[in-house]
Amino acid sequence: MKKILISVAATLAFAGCSRDTLQLTNPNQITTETFWKNEDDVKSAMAATYGLFKNVDGGYWGVRGVELSNGRGDDFFIRNDVNYLYQLSTFTNTPDNSAATNVFNISYRAIFRANQIMENIDKARLTDQKKKAYIAEAKFIRGLNYFILVTNFGDVPIRTRVPAKKEDYFVAKSPEADVWAQIVKDFTEAAADLPPTRDPSETGRATKGSALGFLGKSYVYMKSWANAEAALKQLTTAPFNYSLTTDYGDNFTAAKKNNSESVFEIQLADVGGTNPWAGENANEALGVTTAQEFAPSEVAGWFEVSPTDKLFNEFQKEKTVALELDPRMYATLIWDYPGAIFYRKPFSAFTLQFGFKSMFKKYQNYLQANELSGSSGAADYASSNNERALRYADIELLLAEALVMQSKTSEAYPWLQAVRTRAKLGPLANGLSKDAMMAEIRHQRMLEFAREGQRFYDLKRWGLLQQEFTNSDKVGRQFFVPAKHDYFPIPQAELNANPAMVQNQYWK
Repeated sequence: MKKILISVAATLAFAGCSRDTLQLTNPNQITTETFWKNEDDVKSAMAATYGLFKNVDGGYWGVRGVELSNGRGDDFFIRNDVNYLYQLSTFTNTPDNSAATNVFNISYRAIFRANQIMENIDKARLTDQKKKAYIAEAKFIRGLNYFILVTNFGDVPIRTRVPAKKEDYFVAKSPEADVWAQIVKDFTEAAADLPPTRDPSETGRATKGSALGFLGKSYVYMKSWANAEAALKQLTTAPFNYSLTTDYGDNFTAAKKNNSESVFEIQLADVGGTNPWAGENANEALGVTTAQEFAPSEVAGWFEVSPTDKLFNEFQKEKTVALELDPRMYATLIWDYPGAIFYRKPFSAFTLQFGFKSMFKKYQNYLQANELSGSSGAADYASSNNERALRYADIELLLAEALVMQSKTSEAYPWLQAVRTRAKLGPLANGLSKDAMMAEIRHQRMLEFAREGQRFYDLKRWGLLQQEFTNSDKVGRQFFVPAKHDYFPIPQAELNANPAMVQNQYWK
């Protein structure tokens, strides 16, 4: 009898409820309906999107991304204990290469998150002005991720909306020119609504200068010289106050991050969780392991990479006005010179592993005794040394290039000379030809941006990959195939999952 009464009571209770009443929200689960309520929610979403730039596996300024962007240059060697890294560095990679696959996937994950912010921000209680600023920030992040994709893969899918149904996930590639057009659109619109400066509490977030800088850089890659000049010149006058640091080496130490030369910087810190390899969870450190991977074994490093002797020799082609070596060489490399100290040890305490004459000093925590921990010891192997994604020196050299390519050679002199002067090099001779100026710009870019992920992409846009690899000591140069190795193949996993996707033409 008791069972029957319970059953009847339950039936009456359910009969008195409407269907809407039964659509309960799980209080323990965050959904798009419950999350986008206020500015804190938007900030959290934005932080998670920025965070992918340092993602350990595929963030472009995380450890594998740094190895990918540098690894194919004629100034860089990656040893063969991590097979997929050695393959990309020696042009023996295949479409299932993990480093390239992860950069592809993480870039699209960031694009998805940026799109999600833009589509949901109207749900948050924000003023229209704040919404515009957050949308601009999301467009900057989306544009930068498409910049990463187009320079590494060429033709790629363009996604500007969050998929609403299953079919929306299967997007075909767009021509490279269309991807560049989307990048220009994102950076242009971002620059219109981003602030020129940030409060110190917001250091690291995109600014108008960040967007204009990458817009100008995009135009240089597109060879749209007049547009590049117009965008880059804006950064040289008010309201911007960027300037080269007096000491070149100040750009690559944790103590001098976010300085006057920083246009956009990836914020890192050895805080948070104790595992920099944990992925996106509470155990993840906010630093990266790049310095530890690059350090020699004598200071607990994994000695994964080395500068080539081509770079070592390039630094010595011109002496300073005091007839000394270029100070950038001392900031970038460590080698056997009188008084050379690295991680508080004399250079004689180290064994060069690969037959090259030097090791990388730039971005290493060389003032510590070793790389066992970051600067405060909060996380194993994590570094607080920010990756400088865009420096004012890049703005000046890109502007010089844009001017030279328009035959405005005399106007290019001050920007090129500023970089030389900081390096204590003498004044350029007057009346240099366009070809001579471009040769000097190419030389300066090789020295200025070693270990900053620029060399391969510079050579590609100048059409000099084959020539410079032939004239180098790069391991694997004999496997380089022009056109084919200009880009990575579309990842095999993407081809398997997306029926609308086709492989890059030279990789079929």
